[in-house]
Amino acid sequence: MGAEDYLKQVTVGEVKELNGSILLMEYDPRWPEQFRRERDRIRNVLGERALAVEHVGSTSVPGLCAKPIIDILLLVENPAEEHSFAPLLEKAGYRLRIREPQWHEHRMFKKQNPEVNLHVFRTGDEEAGRMLAFRDCLRKDERDRERYAAEKRRLASGCWKYVQDYADAKTEMINEIMKRADFGKNP
Repeated sequence: MGAEDYLKQVTVGEVKELNGSILLMEYDPRWPEQFRRERDRIRNVLGERALAVEHVGSTSVPGLCAKPIIDILLLVENPAEEHSFAPLLEKAGYRLRIREPQWHEHRMFKKQNPEVNLHVFRTGDEEAGRMLAFRDCLRKDERDRERYAAEKRRLASGCWKYVQDYADAKTEMINEIMKRADFGKNP
């Protein structure tokens, strides 16, 4: 199955085409506060179901350019049991957009104002651990952070049918950086 077919298969609702370049902004010191407000909102609606709520992605790395979208990692007991958390998140303004049962049981919800991508994984999941390790690596290694920023800027100027195509194009650089990250710590 091709990347476009896969995207159509896992997207809840219509797949939105970009057909353009990616908007990157210089680091905004308001991003951590936006995360904290969303983290508190998620914890309030999910209670004990929210086993961990972490700021991930480029907006979580001081000094790194990013798409102005707050990426949040939510760890739950079992993402496949959507009925235990999805209705509560939807009442709080989060809309289920991606369901990938075959890939770490990943779910992704979107919210506006601020724009948020909420990634849901099982606690202890390897991919969740990779997200945290990558964030931590970029926070402490200025050289890797600058190399990653340069690659993001280079790729962002291209014309992408889907935002996911841009994300996929960063994989080689991410994997190179991750080879030096510590994977021994899973959330």
